Amino acid sequence: MAQNGTTENGVTGANGDGSPPMPFPQPVKVQEIRHTKIFINNEWHTSLKGKTFQTFNPATGVQICEVEEADKADVDKAVKAARAACQRGSPWRRMDVSSRGRLLHKLADLMERDRALLAVSCGCNASCCCVVASPDDTFMCFTRHEPVGVCGAIIPWNFPLLMFMWKVAPALCCGNTVVIKPAEQTPLTALHVGSLIKEAGFPPGVVNIVPGFGPTAGAAIASHMGIDKVAFTGSTKVGQLIKEAAAKSNLKRVTLELGGKNPCIVFADSDLQLAVEETQKGAFFNQGQCCTAASRVFVEEQVYEEFVRHSVESAKTIVIGDPLDPRTSHGPQIDQKQFDKILELIDSGKKEGAKLECGGVAMEDTGLYIQPTVFSHVKDHMRIAKEEIFGPVQCIFRFKSQQEAIERANSTEYGLASAVFTRNLDRALSVSAALETGTVWVNCYNALHAQAPFGGYKMSGNGRELGEYALAEYSEVKAVTIKLTEAL
Repeated sequence: MAQNGTTENGVTGANGDGSPPMPFPQPVKVQEIRHTKIFINNEWHTSLKGKTFQTFNPATGVQICEVEEADKADVDKAVKAARAACQRGSPWRRMDVSSRGRLLHKLADLMERDRALLAVSCGCNASCCCVVASPDDTFMCFTRHEPVGVCGAIIPWNFPLLMFMWKVAPALCCGNTVVIKPAEQTPLTALHVGSLIKEAGFPPGVVNIVPGFGPTAGAAIASHMGIDKVAFTGSTKVGQLIKEAAAKSNLKRVTLELGGKNPCIVFADSDLQLAVEETQKGAFFNQGQCCTAASRVFVEEQVYEEFVRHSVESAKTIVIGDPLDPRTSHGPQIDQKQFDKILELIDSGKKEGAKLECGGVAMEDTGLYIQPTVFSHVKDHMRIAKEEIFGPVQCIFRFKSQQEAIERANSTEYGLASAVFTRNLDRALSVSAALETGTVWVNCYNALHAQAPFGGYKMSGNGRELGEYALAEYSEVKAVTIKLTEAL
């Protein structure tokens, strides 16, 4: 394989500056093999099960040596070491980018020093031919950004128009075509946009809308051999199924925007009234049917009781009614299944010892309405503290120290969004850096902008929506390298 302009194995001539080529390293006879153990935490370890495996020279068939064989327990040990090394506050995480660069350059120098040994090791163990790459400026390389192809999209019911455009707009912008399945609860918005797409003059087949159910139409999109990429917004459980189906079919690209159990941290020095307003906006917006719902609010103990009191007063002023009535700020849940799930989780909160401050019941003699609900004295082990409720439920926790708040905020499988309320800029920046979420809002909530990327850490998904980062999800990058003539 050509490297750094070298088109064949060996030296092709003088260096680009006219100097003679570097001397070819002489073959080194394989002496005693230095390292055959497992490398963990900068130390050499024997296999925990005491197992080894043989490694051979493919040119001769002769055994070179025996190497320690890692098993699950050894991998666990390695992961534990790697996890400790990447913890916030560790030497590696505190190291700045220049220092990391210096370490990489030092490693490159050491590899160059041992290049003959490394070349022989590769030659004996991997049947690679020894190659010395010489600089060559007679090549030009450029990149092309091309469409991925056919993009499948599966969108949820909570924001049918917004989700439709979050998927379709970047796909079309990059020249792709789309097959999109709206949620079975809310297909009408997408179908009307389909008529507008035709009226706007898009060629036939560019956008295709397939209403249906997840186990049939959704599963077909995820596993279809003719679809090159799939984007999904919804639950983590279904996201896992989609990723599995994509891998088992044609290894199509996948972007996932999944669930969240989003923490807000309210410090005693914050504007408390602002914090109450913004966290309730986060908790009750769209009746809590939002992946970014502010369902865990950690309040510093000095202002805890005051925060709870103001939150209850605010929740009681929310106007419940017909979503089409301009006076209404709180509408119904999407369907009976979701309605029943929310009430069941509210009941679990009461049984597990959280204090129900207000709400927690359905509206009588009407549709699927649940009163805005506020729980105080919530503990981390409770179901309402761990499970995504997707309903109008605000859970308020107490904390004593900044470090405690960060650790508890991060102690979840999710990592979609979070918020920090403080007047101290240093604290806002340090806590924002420590929170394991794709979005951090400071002294605000649900402040989404088309230019800013949106997506999650951990089990809240992969990839990003919005902004320049979204376009990368819908583009293939091709490198084109051209050999130029050496004649002037």
